[in-house]
Amino acid sequence: MALVLKSDAFVDGGSIPRDYTCDGEDRSPPLSWENLPEGTRSLALIVDDPDAPDPAAPRMVWDHWILYNIPPECGGLPEEAARHGLPEGTGQGINSWGRTGYGGPCPPIGRHRYFHRLYALDVRLPEALGTPGKDDLLLAMDDHILAHAELVGTYEKSVAD
Repeated sequence: MALVLKSDAFVDGGSIPRDYTCDGEDRSPPLSWENLPEGTRSLALIVDDPDAPDPAAPRMVWDHWILYNIPPECGGLPEEAARHGLPEGTGQGINSWGRTGYGGPCPPIGRHRYFHRLYALDVRLPEALGTPGKDDLLLAMDDHILAHAELVGTYEKSVAD
């Protein structure tokens, strides 16, 4: 069976609730996974927006959350894990705001897509990796990905915002 990533907060392709965005409480959403491949030693999670700044004319990918060395036995991340404790041993990378932690959807214009990508790795990445950017993390993961899963949510500010 294939690796599966899901959330109790939104369905794949569906709208991300306001509480998980900069317009709400900016809480990290609950995420869970199943069907890890045999030999999984750690997981990595990258949440990004390829539609920045405008989906009609995207110019960059905006990184919202970067995690690595997530223990495979944890089975998921509870709501607000970014604020209230990641699983022991989990490393954090630098997002596009130049900080660690979760930064929720905050599109300046239009409906954006937010890709939540989970990677099952055959190694625990070295602690010397520190707080990598996404490109450095992807490089470190190269040749160690056993499987990956994707969950996409969308968000657009309402006119009242």
